[in-house]
Amino acid sequence: MECKSHTWTASGNVPSAKITVWNEAMYYFHLAPKDYRKVFFILKDYSTKCSETLGDYYTRTHSHLIPEDVEIMEYDADEKTVRTLH
Repeated sequence: MECKSHTWTASGNVPSAKITVWNEAMYYFHLAPKDYRKVFFILKDYSTKCSETLGDYYTRTHSHLIPEDVEIMEYDADEKTVRTLH
């Protein structure tokens, strides 16, 4: 399991350095044994500029890096809910 609480930049741009860390986590998930459960748990952060959450952005633009057996879950701290993205 990997947990991240990254957010969009203050100006609403993609936090590219933080996305690199997410890519690294996907690489480690790829290396983990197939019989392990792999969960990437992230904090929901919505951008009005991009009209999507950071998790939605990542799964849309980096799907080629996400191993098939990885569960990506997004936690909404305001609503106290979890949504599965992948």
